[in-house]
Amino acid sequence: MTDDESGLRTDGGARPTNVDESGSLGDVEFTEPAVGQSQDVDSPDADPTVRPGVPNGVELETPSYAIRAEMNDIETPEDKTWFMELDEAVIEADRCIQCGTCVAACPSDSIGVGDDGKPELVKMCTGCSLCWDFCPRGGLRYERQWKITGGDDNVSGAGDPITEFSARVTEDWRRGAQDGGVVTSILSHLLAAGEIDGALVATESDENPWKAESFLATTREELIESAGSFYNQTMALGNLDLSQWEHKLPDEEPEDLSLAVVGTPCEIEGIRALQDFDWDLQAQEAGLRAVEYRIALMCTKNFNYQRLLGEELESKRGISPDEIGKMDVIEGEMRVYDDELDLLLAEDVADFHDATLKGCDECADFTGYTADLTVGSVGSSDAFSSVIVRTERGLQAWELAEPDLEYHDLEDRSAIGKLQSWDKKKAFDSLERPFDPDAPRFIDYTDHADWYDTELNPHEAGH
Repeated sequence: MTDDESGLRTDGGARPTNVDESGSLGDVEFTEPAVGQSQDVDSPDADPTVRPGVPNGVELETPSYAIRAEMNDIETPEDKTWFMELDEAVIEADRCIQCGTCVAACPSDSIGVGDDGKPELVKMCTGCSLCWDFCPRGGLRYERQWKITGGDDNVSGAGDPITEFSARVTEDWRRGAQDGGVVTSILSHLLAAGEIDGALVATESDENPWKAESFLATTREELIESAGSFYNQTMALGNLDLSQWEHKLPDEEPEDLSLAVVGTPCEIEGIRALQDFDWDLQAQEAGLRAVEYRIALMCTKNFNYQRLLGEELESKRGISPDEIGKMDVIEGEMRVYDDELDLLLAEDVADFHDATLKGCDECADFTGYTADLTVGSVGSSDAFSSVIVRTERGLQAWELAEPDLEYHDLEDRSAIGKLQSWDKKKAFDSLERPFDPDAPRFIDYTDHADWYDTELNPHEAGH
């Protein structure tokens, strides 16, 4: 390729100058670098062989870690709350109730479940504050959530339910269920009617007898197999990632799926609070939005698995987990049965206090104010369940199961009211912060730190 009369290259200058017309590579010459100078390539009359000196007032130095030291002096924005604060104020303080709300709230999937069943940081925290805001023992003022979900009547007595019953199923499978087996029956009818695609329930671990773990039941048989109560938390809200259960769910868009969740009142509070806000919650988002039926189990406290089964029952009382066929907390007693449902132990539940989750003492929500349905044994005779229908959706679920239930008016509402009052008094005595249903829903970490004498900015102290 030759140059034209203008002296311009006809290839537009695309061919390297050291490549001849035949494509052979010629000699390559590089400009010798000058020492201690910078090359001038910007000036119109720049000569690449001439390097200007360093401008006045500019010091050249080898890059170092100085920038890190400077960044360490930057103050954390005051409106950020980190997982380290949650860890300091709740988890390390032995106040965690293992509901899993922090896992579900994290938009960066930075929180996982540790071997001890408690939340732990699995990758970098972004300081978004959501784990703190929605923790029922941290930033979530749960009594305010009652009023937001159910109105002013939800702060007195046993709430203002639509209707209440004592009920049980009459089928043979109820023998292994808890009390009247009503929860299993309601979920089975919701599945059969196509109202839900699955129910997040607790089932027994394959490795550890009587240790509960979260399980998505999608058939009636799975629900019956999972019937009964367990007395350790499963971090249920940390198991709402639909990809975890995609092998069991219909091949549909996430927004077309519908789930039920059975949990303790604190877990239902967490779901309600999270569902009140419209933002991307990463892996848990689709599962959280799919929850349409929320069933609370009456609860005054829950237990640490190892302390209850390993220490209190096996070590101190000689009852191996392998011997147990059913457990129940009823009429103030811990009752343990064998596989034939013969009674092995009936003892004041207060004797098992060392095995409880200490954060449960701060809960005043025995009857699950924010649920669609509440089910438990208090207020009904043996073999019956007490059922409190709180919402129209809960009534819909009840009406589906009603034809297959034996039921009548709630037998002893005063028993529920008395235990609710006791539970509130216990919470008022345990809470270090004011109990105020009219205060803002979220509690600032600094205010909480004042009430609980918690360290501020623990991440700056090497946590």
